[in-house]
Amino acid sequence: MSSFRSVASRFGMALILLLLVVYFSTMSEAFLTQQNLTNILRQVAMLGIAAVGMTLVILTGGIDLSVGSTLALTGVVAALGMTYLDIGIIPSIVLGLLTGVAVGLVNGLAVTALRIPPLIATLAMLTAARGVCFILTGGLPIFGFPSGFAVIGRGMVGIVPVPVIIMVVMMAIGWILLNHTKYGRYLYAIGGNQEAARLSGVPVGRYLIISYVIAGFFSAVAGIILLSRLNTGQPNTATGFEMDVITAVVLGGISIAGGEGRFTGVIFGVLLIGVLSNGMTLLNVQEYYQLVIKGAVLFFAVALDQYNLRMNEVSRGRVVHETESKAAVLKPMPGE
Repeated sequence: MSSFRSVASRFGMALILLLLVVYFSTMSEAFLTQQNLTNILRQVAMLGIAAVGMTLVILTGGIDLSVGSTLALTGVVAALGMTYLDIGIIPSIVLGLLTGVAVGLVNGLAVTALRIPPLIATLAMLTAARGVCFILTGGLPIFGFPSGFAVIGRGMVGIVPVPVIIMVVMMAIGWILLNHTKYGRYLYAIGGNQEAARLSGVPVGRYLIISYVIAGFFSAVAGIILLSRLNTGQPNTATGFEMDVITAVVLGGISIAGGEGRFTGVIFGVLLIGVLSNGMTLLNVQEYYQLVIKGAVLFFAVALDQYNLRMNEVSRGRVVHETESKAAVLKPMPGE
């Protein structure tokens, strides 16, 4: 049973992704065309980039609900830089990225210094950042960007979209952070048992803040790409986007409780959400039904994660019980 669960957790998402590809290929002739596959990769680029930051946060046992609002605010600030401030493309992008970092910093300080639960802190930021977007724009879209800015969201390098290249680079950075740095090891330790990590000398607060700041930065990168794709800065952009990001991360095997999961699984989670959304669109599934299906997928992913956690606890309890039993058998009797 344990070996089956191990195989399912490692290859389950890949198998489901394959089945989805086969299903949509049979239902729509347009699905496996080069143009559509390129569209899928372009569409999941922002999701994949934001998922890297979300992975870091969830591994600590936290969550970031402000992702969609951060994308929108980043885009609005960068758009204002290129239009009303007229400071050029690069300075405007930097200004947008700093905005994402600032949002992440506020989230991190709220969680660590003010001891606000991550769910509440980032939910408040979700609302506040979205409100700032409407204040800055007056509720109206911003447009009129320099022509060169379109390359970021709509450019191609050969047959590969520029957003996909950026996503691959961002995911590579995330993989290195988690698998080859002290920071990654500390994240797993904090998510596994925050108090034990603190007693072991890990500066928990510092690493929590760093995680939220990095998440804000990655969301900002996704926001710049979205701004370039849409060619307009809109205050209501990416509404509900955080749900897709969380679903992709949890589907990828990152435990919502923190401390468990492999980053490679997140890649399959991102692709699965992208294929599912694209396939439903090709099959003319109404948007409202798509929301229901995505909600059900998130429900399933979290339920499966909780089941795995319970099974792991049972397995650990069984091991402890067997160890104690063996110790009792080997313990010498009084007088021996």
